[in-house]
Amino acid sequence: MQNNNNNPFSVGNNNMNKFNTMSQSEVGSVEQIDSKTLSIIEDQANHEAIAYKKCTVYANYFQDKSLQEMAQCQAQHHREHFDALQNYLNSHRQ
Repeated sequence: MQNNNNNPFSVGNNNMNKFNTMSQSEVGSVEQIDSKTLSIIEDQANHEAIAYKKCTVYANYFQDKSLQEMAQCQAQHHREHFDALQNYLNSHRQ
């Protein structure tokens, strides 16, 4: 997956989410984690982005409304996971 400034699922440093869900107590205790762990989390974020895109394509492909809703629900699920991983990465990158 390429980093693209127009891509909301780009995991690179140039397009990080600004929304942060960490509580105030968590912010004070942020620790540096090693680069291998960050890389693993970044890979998982990429997988979530791909899953979101696939579910979105399937939702548009299905004719049956119940299947469309199921695919849209799954797309939202993967989007939320992607956002959570991005927020975690944002909090640990300087």
